[in-house]
Amino acid sequence: MQNREVQSVVTPSATRDGAGVQLRRSIATPTLDHLDPFFLFDHFGSENPDDYIAGFPMHPHRGIETITYVLDGRVEHRDSLGNSGVIGAGDVQWMTAGSGIMHEEMPKVGPRRLDGFQVWVNLPAKLKMTRPRYQDIPSARIPEVVRADGARIRVISGVVDGQVGAVRDIFADPTYLDVALPAGCSFEQPVPRGHTALLYVFQGDVAIGGPEAASGAFIAATRLVILKDGDVVHVEAGGAPARFLLLSAQPLNEPAVRWGPFVMNTREEVALALQELRNGTFIKSSQ
Repeated sequence: MQNREVQSVVTPSATRDGAGVQLRRSIATPTLDHLDPFFLFDHFGSENPDDYIAGFPMHPHRGIETITYVLDGRVEHRDSLGNSGVIGAGDVQWMTAGSGIMHEEMPKVGPRRLDGFQVWVNLPAKLKMTRPRYQDIPSARIPEVVRADGARIRVISGVVDGQVGAVRDIFADPTYLDVALPAGCSFEQPVPRGHTALLYVFQGDVAIGGPEAASGAFIAATRLVILKDGDVVHVEAGGAPARFLLLSAQPLNEPAVRWGPFVMNTREEVALALQELRNGTFIKSSQ
């Protein structure tokens, strides 16, 4: 069993999106366009409502799945499927845009800070125009594995120690874990060889790559770590508690063209999506 080592470390770029929401973006930047099948990774969070209250008014998506994971605060959702509601601390929203969906995500003010993540996962060509779908998973439904050394793993999707994640029957079939480690503790998780794997450190610092890695450089929050191929991800916390996300999925190895909120296989498919937005046929009647 080969430990996955660090391939590269990405410092998130400060940016604004939607109607002016302040973000730290690690994927979908001039430095890193994508990591097949991941096409966006955003970390949003602030104690200042001016940084997020403008939100993400109604906008389209096609060809991807979007995952919003809220650590703190509340975000109101509404979409063209008729879904609406508010996701709060620990909740997950998993949306399959497929053939096309319109939605909005509007953060709510206080009394706590807003903090969370959004990830885009590409859909294979054969499923680009599949029927849209929305899953709202409350925090209470997300299983948590607590290991003997105090490590706590929230299993959003995938499997940890036999525990299956809350989000199932999804097209990309990724693993999405939220891992909290006490100071000096370690964590191991198998990841199939050939799968893309990345780790986002958002609290503390960690060493990656096996027991010998602890003697090397620690990677501090907030950083995105791209991992080399291998069979196992081994992470060790430094002198303080650490927390990170671990994401992995099988790459599609297909042509991909991104334009704004769309990820399609060709420029012609993107042009068609834009044309349908203009003429009012973007949302399919079969939905």
